[in-house]
Amino acid sequence: MSADIVIAGAGIGGLTCALTLHETGLRPRVAESARQLRPVGVGINLLPHAVAELTALGLGDALAEIAVPTAEMVHFDRHGNRIWAEPRGRAAGHAWPQYSLHRGELQQLLYDAARDRLGPDTVRTGTALDGFEQNGHEDGQGDGDALQVTLRDVESGARTTVRADALIGADGLHSTVRRRLHPGEQRLPLWNGIRMWRGTALGEPFLDGRTMVIAGSNATAKLVVYPISRRAERRGEALLNWVAEVRVGTPGPVEGAAWNRTGRLDDVLAHFADWRLERLGLDVPALLAATGEILEYPMADRDPLEQWGAGRVTLLGDAAHPMYPIGSNGGSQAILDARALARCLSAAHSVPAGLRAYEQQRTAPVNALVTAMREMPADRLLRAVAERAPDGFERVEDVLTAEELASIDAAYRRTSAPR
Repeated sequence: MSADIVIAGAGIGGLTCALTLHETGLRPRVAESARQLRPVGVGINLLPHAVAELTALGLGDALAEIAVPTAEMVHFDRHGNRIWAEPRGRAAGHAWPQYSLHRGELQQLLYDAARDRLGPDTVRTGTALDGFEQNGHEDGQGDGDALQVTLRDVESGARTTVRADALIGADGLHSTVRRRLHPGEQRLPLWNGIRMWRGTALGEPFLDGRTMVIAGSNATAKLVVYPISRRAERRGEALLNWVAEVRVGTPGPVEGAAWNRTGRLDDVLAHFADWRLERLGLDVPALLAATGEILEYPMADRDPLEQWGAGRVTLLGDAAHPMYPIGSNGGSQAILDARALARCLSAAHSVPAGLRAYEQQRTAPVNALVTAMREMPADRLLRAVAERAPDGFERVEDVLTAEELASIDAAYRRTSAPR
């Protein structure tokens, strides 16, 4: 099958999709509303099954050059007392590492690969998706041969309509494609009441230099810290990504859910000013104060959809299944979506059949992940530790039962196992 495919969004999922479609002999082009793709953002984790897919795309060496292979994830209370630990990646027996790296560097790696392999004009920046029609119907619900995609130049406002065989909405949490496909859906994302602040700062390596630390409880204050730069590691330094989580509001629809919203140091420091995790080698207030740019974001998702697309249009990544950032799944699942979509399209007798095969393969397991994230079972136990031993403990067995400790393992198997 030969097909011209428009991808809305040059994020991790959209670019991986373009590279994989090209690999299978299809013809993708990517429309990205940002005028320039720059390595912005903060840290991201890629699970071993996602790393395997990027390695199959020929990006394994490039990933190893920039990413830290995470060896262990450890939970502590807010005083630095060890609660639970789990090896990750190759340390856990996987064939591939789990990687921690800068989200912007990963996106830049994929962008550079797309330009090199598909040509410099394949990714059109400064170009927003304005709408689409199938079979001449503005509701976009048709499944015949006609698909017209309207693109808008962000700077001039000029609109261009192109014919395409398929449209992939990889345009994120506030997806235009999803809104057109599901006009009756709640417009705003759904917030669980937890506010997140995120940032990166250059510092000294802590513990073994490849550990993800999770301390405290988001019922009061929780902090996640891990290194994300192999280059900094080779210099004997650590580029530390941190995420602070605090429950501050009432769950419900939320305005202003944007990854690039600027946060204030005073707001986050108010919850962590007295945190000194000396035994871990982390001075939390100093880490926060050393951060150049702090981002603020509500922990939000959307209700799962039983069907993502219709006809020659479907969704991918956050556009299809935004989820809480638990278990290192956001970017990983977008990569798995992209690879599955391209394979299903290349094997199908028609574009609509390929897109439906993709959805049948991906919707059930990913929707189950969205639901599992909402339950936050590991966080419930971290809260129990904080409530039962607010001043710390000597032995975690005096705070949690063996069954409760085992349930943390089960919780991460639900959210981090390959799907």
